[in-house]
Amino acid sequence: MNILLIGSGGREHALAKKLTSSPEVKLFAAPGNPGIFQYATSARINPEHHAEVLEFCKERDIELVVIGPEAPLAAGLADDLRLRGISAFGPSREAARLESSKAFAKDFMLRHSIPTAQYRVFNEHQHQEARDYVAAHPLPIVIKADGLAAGKGVTVAETHRYALEALDAAFDGKFGTAGRSIVVEEFMQGEEASVFAICDGERFLTLATAQDHKRIGDGDTGENTGGMGAYAPAPIVTPNILRDVEERIIAPTLRGMKAEGKPFVGCLYVGLMIDLSGTSRVVEFNVRFGDPETQAVLAVLDGNLAQLLHSAAVGKLDARSVKNVAGGVACCVVLAAGGYPGEVRKGDEITDIEDAEGIGNGAVSVFHAGTAIRHEPDGTTSLCTNGGRVLGVTASASTLEEAIKRCYEAVKLVHFRGKTYRTDIGAKGLPKG
Repeated sequence: MNILLIGSGGREHALAKKLTSSPEVKLFAAPGNPGIFQYATSARINPEHHAEVLEFCKERDIELVVIGPEAPLAAGLADDLRLRGISAFGPSREAARLESSKAFAKDFMLRHSIPTAQYRVFNEHQHQEARDYVAAHPLPIVIKADGLAAGKGVTVAETHRYALEALDAAFDGKFGTAGRSIVVEEFMQGEEASVFAICDGERFLTLATAQDHKRIGDGDTGENTGGMGAYAPAPIVTPNILRDVEERIIAPTLRGMKAEGKPFVGCLYVGLMIDLSGTSRVVEFNVRFGDPETQAVLAVLDGNLAQLLHSAAVGKLDARSVKNVAGGVACCVVLAAGGYPGEVRKGDEITDIEDAEGIGNGAVSVFHAGTAIRHEPDGTTSLCTNGGRVLGVTASASTLEEAIKRCYEAVKLVHFRGKTYRTDIGAKGLPKG
């Protein structure tokens, strides 16, 4: 099966590794990264230019296009592929609004009685009205940019002053067009978790549950990021809770999207808040695999991912392609460049990845996220940093304790200037006391 993978991050590196574990797969990637190209051939096309993608698919007899990031989905790449008869794993532009517009997602959940936080939506012409609403709202309060903001458009404010600053910054252009509308939400108490559902428009299969760690600092302190680490499966999502999420959230979402003429094909990411009683509400929807959760979720997946995604893309979900969604436990720790999530250095040499991947006889994978190959004047090459989140060190084991231990052993072996990471990834999943 000839597959084209769209994307260039750690999520796509993990997808590339898992897709090519099926011997029948020949993988191409665009734009890719140095880690992805260990498994895939560069397509040498710009995925933002849909005509180039379509021509490449025709020339190489591509049977499936797997779209990793949210931006190409919001731009309608899946629509253009399907119009040409090319199978795409990823939702249409209209279905992708579950992520590309938080206001749309909240209104959709309200229409279909899907549990979520109470909210109000304000546009840029209602700036003062929004300020008045925020100033009178109980604390904490959540301010969200409506559009895509690379995982950084959410502020949880403990004071009205901080909330108003976040509101003003969004309306003043901090997130570009993504901040022209703002969603103001009540703060939900509880513990967050993530569920991925592979969907064919009507049916779905949930993969291993996960917990992401969004804040930059240990103990969930500091600024929000795109994600500093994850582990899977997450004990907080018990079998009963997962069944409830499937029945009250995922199934109604698929029914509602189909009823509204936007059938959802792809990976539905459900960000959950689970309170002390075990009741779940939706924090957010994403319309693709999460990053860095994917690195952990796929590490414990026992099955043929290529077959699973292709079957979903053609509307005939084949659950038999998966033997076990959680064959073990995995932990992923993100190594970020110094200064992340703000201004970061680029071009620092990365060394000793091979040593890290030697731990546990293949139990560790180092997924590239923000890396590049530098060509030296003497003709040699070196791997260097090229983004905020640089690498995702991922270890699997039979227990979470062992996965965490292996992961941090590997983390210490990888070197680059300014390496930044959290030291408590996975701790939430360990027994208390």
